[in-house]
Amino acid sequence: MTTDTGSAGPAPVHTGGCQCGAIRFRCDGVNAASICHCRMCQKATGGLYGAFVNVDPERLTWTRGYRKIFRSSTVALRGFCGDCGTPLTWEAGAEIALTIGSFDDPSRFKPKYQLEIESRVPYVHDLADLPVRNNDEDPAVAAFLASVVSHQHPDHDTPRWPLPPEDTR
Repeated sequence: MTTDTGSAGPAPVHTGGCQCGAIRFRCDGVNAASICHCRMCQKATGGLYGAFVNVDPERLTWTRGYRKIFRSSTVALRGFCGDCGTPLTWEAGAEIALTIGSFDDPSRFKPKYQLEIESRVPYVHDLADLPVRNNDEDPAVAAFLASVVSHQHPDHDTPRWPLPPEDTR
């Protein structure tokens, strides 16, 4: 595999972690991102598909905490946070892929191909055609969302964990 850095020069550093912040990682070697429609990825992520980016294992560092592992098949392991349940990895032999949504900036990883399309949920093709709702256009929804206090870890590294409640906004 070739490393896809997105630009010439040194590979950019990517960071991420789980929803609660118990597990954090950093890597500077990423390869192609993909979408997998297999039933195992659907179950493991709780979504319609799994979105992953392959990383170079020797350039991946777990900077906080330890992931729990579930052997989802005779071939693959799934890593996740034992505290909040965030899906983090798909691992097979020396290959490791991180869930795109667990990165601090998931927009940096545009999937380049789809796998296991035989298991794709039929209406996935229609999602882009669904009506959209802009929360700012509904004052009641906007007011409700403004009242929500998130306990999710911020999308950046922090010097400690758990964070005091006032630092999670």
